[in-house]
Amino acid sequence: MPVALSYPGVYVQEIPSGVHTISGIATSITAFVGRTARGPDNIPVTINNFGDFERIFGGLWANSTLGYAVRDFFINGGGQAIVVRLFNTDTAAGAKGDTAKVKVGTLTFAAASKGAWGSALRASVDLDVSADVAANYGLAAADLFNLTIRELDPRGAVLRQERYLNLTVKESPRRVDRVLNAQSQLLNWDGAWPSTAPKFAAGDDDITTAAAALAAAKAVSPPVAADVTAAQKALSDAQTAAASGDGKRLTRADSFTPAGAQAKKTGLYALEQADLFNILCIPPYTASNDVDVSLVSDAAAYCAQRRAFLLVDPPSGWTDKASAKAGFLNPTDQVGARSANAALFFPRLTQPNPLRDNQLEDFAPCGAIAGVMARTDAERGVWKAPAGLQATLNGVPALSVGLTDAENGELNQLGVNCLRSFPAAGKVVWGARTLRGADQLADENKYIPVRRTALFLEESLVRGLQWAVFEPNDEPLWSQIRLNVGAFMQGLFRRGAFQGASPREAYFVKCDAETTTQNDINLGVVNVLVGFAPLKPAEFVVIGIQQMAGQIAV
Repeated sequence: MPVALSYPGVYVQEIPSGVHTISGIATSITAFVGRTARGPDNIPVTINNFGDFERIFGGLWANSTLGYAVRDFFINGGGQAIVVRLFNTDTAAGAKGDTAKVKVGTLTFAAASKGAWGSALRASVDLDVSADVAANYGLAAADLFNLTIRELDPRGAVLRQERYLNLTVKESPRRVDRVLNAQSQLLNWDGAWPSTAPKFAAGDDDITTAAAALAAAKAVSPPVAADVTAAQKALSDAQTAAASGDGKRLTRADSFTPAGAQAKKTGLYALEQADLFNILCIPPYTASNDVDVSLVSDAAAYCAQRRAFLLVDPPSGWTDKASAKAGFLNPTDQVGARSANAALFFPRLTQPNPLRDNQLEDFAPCGAIAGVMARTDAERGVWKAPAGLQATLNGVPALSVGLTDAENGELNQLGVNCLRSFPAAGKVVWGARTLRGADQLADENKYIPVRRTALFLEESLVRGLQWAVFEPNDEPLWSQIRLNVGAFMQGLFRRGAFQGASPREAYFVKCDAETTTQNDINLGVVNVLVGFAPLKPAEFVVIGIQQMAGQIAV
């Protein structure tokens, strides 16, 4: 801002440097989309460890493979994940409701999220309230109550408990619906808002009260059969009214890409509510433990829009090299995409299932691969291929298919990345090609690190150049863009992200009258051209050995 000169003297004016630092984005935020036991549905939730997943989404669940993929992600070095829970409502006659209900006196509550887990919720009310709190809110002590919420395991032991003091249904900061919505992870308000003060004939919810009545009827000596039968029916009715189910198995049409999903930001497109994700995993969800081919196509197209990378799991029918090769080349596509923003890894992982007495089962590798990518990004950078002897698969005692070098070679030429087992090294990722990586295609995005580096640069520059929007479109702006983008690229060059012995060989940044013509200026367009020389992995190491002829004495 110009200094207003009014009196004789020395004035100080701060002049902007024109430096707008461009920061590189995160490269390994992994999104998981699928079914979980509990948690908010169609809302992306960021988690930073598997403990967060257990607390919010219920942990491992026999009805879904998503929990196992999230576990593998964190075991193998993943740092941050985004989970989108999908719920497919069961509309069949006689099906249980989506959300469990808990009724205490005249108040009705609902489980905080859909699923059968809510059927284990119990609540009780007591009136040991504070008269001082009531007076502070302009209420009578009779208007307040305390609410205790318990989640029980199948044996009746308390898994989790919440207690809220001095609640009321009247207007105040302690109004029960507001307190529960803001703080509770177990219950929300449900039903019509009471026009009168609630009545608590019994301190517990309907199920607990009915169970107590049944116990009392059985305790009479001798028990009265009619009373026991009536009490049993009352308990059964209370349990039926409160029960909820886990819904149906997910389907592409009903769950991931239903009509209007992108506009409504639901299903796969619930990720529209997330600011950034770099890797997308859709663990198997069908009865055959696969992912619909059409959904893989949709997901690959969506990843291209979001500058993200899709990890594709091998179909369950690929049980050896021959079936994998035939399936990949099958005219009836068994993969679903041939995108530069996607990669396929084969075979599946053989791991113990803790929910089934640690019996060995085959699991999709997407979560473990995403974890290896995150670990490699943190240690070396996104430009390093997430493969090699250092790319070990933690928590994987065996692979579902053992591959030889020759078999690996056949699949590698097609763009199928193999997982291998080597002595000492263990189970490792032994391929780094995209689904455009077949030798026959000769695609510039043949390798995963090349494509992911390009996506990293694109997203970083898009976010880092927002300041330039609406700036005067002339040489001062162009020089600032060259300065800031050049500084960003130079920083990456010094970290070893590009080929070349000098910056001139490694990258260039052009933004001048040559890239932005007068017609572009008239249209409000500024063109920035950024080029880089990508590092490509040393996929084949060739060693030449020659015998030296013996020297002849002269």
